[in-house]
Amino acid sequence: MEPVLQSIFDSAVDGIIVIDARGLIKAFSPAAERLFGYTAAEVLDHNITVLVPGPDFGQHDWKLGIGREVRGRRKDGRTFPLHLSVGQMELNGEPAFTAILHDLTLRSAIEDALRKSEERVRSIVESAVDAIIVIDERGSIEAFNPSAERLFGYSFDEVVGRNVNMLMPSPDRERHDGYLHHYLTTGEQKIIGIGREVTARRKDGTTFPVHLSVGEMKSGDGKRSFTGILHDLSDRVGLEQRLAEQKSLAKLGEMAAVVAHEVKNPIAGIRGALQVITARMPADQRDRPILIDIITRLDGLDRIVQDMLMFARPRALRQAPMPLGLLVRETASLITRDPTMKTLHIAVSGDADIVGDREMLQIVFQNILMNAAQAMDGTGQVDVTITNAGGRCHVAVADCGPGMPDEIRAKAFDAFFTTKHRGTGLGLPIAKRIVEAHGGTLHIDVPPDGGTTISVDLPLPT
Repeated sequence: MEPVLQSIFDSAVDGIIVIDARGLIKAFSPAAERLFGYTAAEVLDHNITVLVPGPDFGQHDWKLGIGREVRGRRKDGRTFPLHLSVGQMELNGEPAFTAILHDLTLRSAIEDALRKSEERVRSIVESAVDAIIVIDERGSIEAFNPSAERLFGYSFDEVVGRNVNMLMPSPDRERHDGYLHHYLTTGEQKIIGIGREVTARRKDGTTFPVHLSVGEMKSGDGKRSFTGILHDLSDRVGLEQRLAEQKSLAKLGEMAAVVAHEVKNPIAGIRGALQVITARMPADQRDRPILIDIITRLDGLDRIVQDMLMFARPRALRQAPMPLGLLVRETASLITRDPTMKTLHIAVSGDADIVGDREMLQIVFQNILMNAAQAMDGTGQVDVTITNAGGRCHVAVADCGPGMPDEIRAKAFDAFFTTKHRGTGLGLPIAKRIVEAHGGTLHIDVPPDGGTTISVDLPLPT
């Protein structure tokens, strides 16, 4: 072998093996000795399959000029990954082959560790309770874990590659790209590394509060990605709202007690006196209508006091078995007897036997039916449907009025909120409290074809 080639052969880091046309080893470099644990004397004139076992080598399929990964076998029997590249040459006038072998053990170990690390990260991300979303520099979604799918109602395929602003309500939806561009150009952080409460938007259009924390990642090529971890705050916010309501109700209860003591009794006394005076007046007395109007207004004031007391300090339920259909029909009959409701028809279908407080539930359906009647100006038909399913009784009260705008529907159960010229704004809040005290729920829906449907769900006796 020429001196230069011999120097390369002896000093090469990778193992070099020369093989004749029969696959017998004719040269074995020092690096090959270190790689396989054999001395050259131990392997010369042995078949290459001693070092690189496999059917390809037995058939002398060297795949010239094409590097590939194979498994080598050391003297102690252990196998390890190798990168093999083969070239053709002549040896003593006969064709031969030069195999250069690079040990891939370290690379394979790194790849295996990386794979395991990725599997651990993937397992954590996929099993995380909180939603995890990864976006690129343009705001396009790259990762969307199962919790994010459950939280937002989208599947991964529905969001991948789309702008993350699809998960935001206005005006954040329109502003997000500007925020991202501002950070990329200025580096000024307004949310990265700082968790804060924001509003998110589900697939069905509903919004809900989340705690968002954002982290930044940079890959080897300088590409930046952002990871958002979102924790649903709906339960916490709901609890805070209920606590606030309880505090408000406690204050209202104190005020209602004072009103009942200081106002209700004098009202009753004044009304009684006015009734006596009115009864003694001749029918054609000019001032008689004025006194009657005063009595009517006192009755309205008394109802306000009653509503406040019922809302702030509802009495304990007196529950007993009862046919709900009969109760609703009786309540509907009372409403249609009102002279202002002569052209109103309330159709009730279905029935259910429940356990509840008859008096309190009558207040519920009286409020709901009156709202439906007033929405239609006392003219038209209200359909009440009672059905049973899944251990629950469902009562749907549907009117054919103008419907309820979203902004009004959102406040319909707020105490003292009303759109009526006269009213306390306590009717639906009282109804909701009574239904919930029975273990039920009350919802308002506005069908696309018009009108409003108020649904009451109550448990059936077991």
